Amino acid sequence: MANNLCCNLLSKLINQILIPKQFVMNKFKPSLILALVLAFSACKKDNTIQEKLGDYSMPDAISATSLPSGYSLSNWMGTIPDGTSIAAISIPGTHDSGARTEPVSGTAKCQNLSIADQLSAGVRYLDIRCRHIDNGFAIHHGAIYQNLNFGDVLNACINFLNNNPSETIIMSVKEEHTPSNNTRTFEQTFDSYVQQNASKWDLGNNVPTLGAVRGKIRLLRRFDSGAVKGIAATSWADNTTFEINNSNANLKVQDFYNVNDVNTKWANVESLLNEAKNSTSNRIYLNYGSGYKAGIFGIPNINTVANSVNPKITTYFSNNTHGRFGIIPLDFIDSGRSQLIVNTNF
Repeated sequence: MANNLCCNLLSKLINQILIPKQFVMNKFKPSLILALVLAFSACKKDNTIQEKLGDYSMPDAISATSLPSGYSLSNWMGTIPDGTSIAAISIPGTHDSGARTEPVSGTAKCQNLSIADQLSAGVRYLDIRCRHIDNGFAIHHGAIYQNLNFGDVLNACINFLNNNPSETIIMSVKEEHTPSNNTRTFEQTFDSYVQQNASKWDLGNNVPTLGAVRGKIRLLRRFDSGAVKGIAATSWADNTTFEINNSNANLKVQDFYNVNDVNTKWANVESLLNEAKNSTSNRIYLNYGSGYKAGIFGIPNINTVANSVNPKITTYFSNNTHGRFGIIPLDFIDSGRSQLIVNTNF
């Protein structure tokens, strides 16, 4: 039975580390397959292993809405004046927004909700990771293809904005995994997507007011560009809290993702939440509640961090019910936690 379990896990892993069918398939490196075989051959028939790697379902936080009558999580920005800076708004977000599939529990999936459902639940910051392949973008989390392409993401966003023109979406776009079989740059492929619906994009490089970007996607750019294109965030530091200071936009980011201690992770999150609340500047605070902690055999466990941080987010925003707290991207967001963050704007 133990061997069958390991073989099944290995089979799932190999099957899911695939590129989209419409793209040219690259052969798996034999050395990687061997490494996977060796890793999973050490598996034991132990239910506690699955428990440690498995449970990423998060209970909905229960919260009362503070939204004015007639508004919901689909159109909550409609209650905020046009002249309000994006930096002055508390915004629910998601980390690795398209990551909903994984070969082994806890290793790649970061969300339960689809992009469309995230937006309907109040999320206005999306973290999109694109593998550049065959002159197109496939959504990946590391090597894992997420059965989703950039066109699918944009369709969900544009449909949402057409139905809710009072809203804006801040979209971080980052290159993920290894490029393959391309005849143009990542930037050129990105531009080709923008050109399909140019009126739905705002590529300004400043910190905009909400009125200036309603009905549009504002780019936060984590890829190199030869032109002014979105809020520049290419100088992203690794596994820490850091500042990005541009001539037109300043950011402070907490992205401590390789978590040795979940209490230290929360201390970093809480510190930046409090700093954002007390700030009077036009700086964007971007505070990732996501991360992973190494589990058995060193396999990353996303659920360990989410199961620790997300309840603390619920408690924090149950006690801090008004103020500006920045953008808070979470793993496994639900409408309850999103509502608590949205409520602080009113």
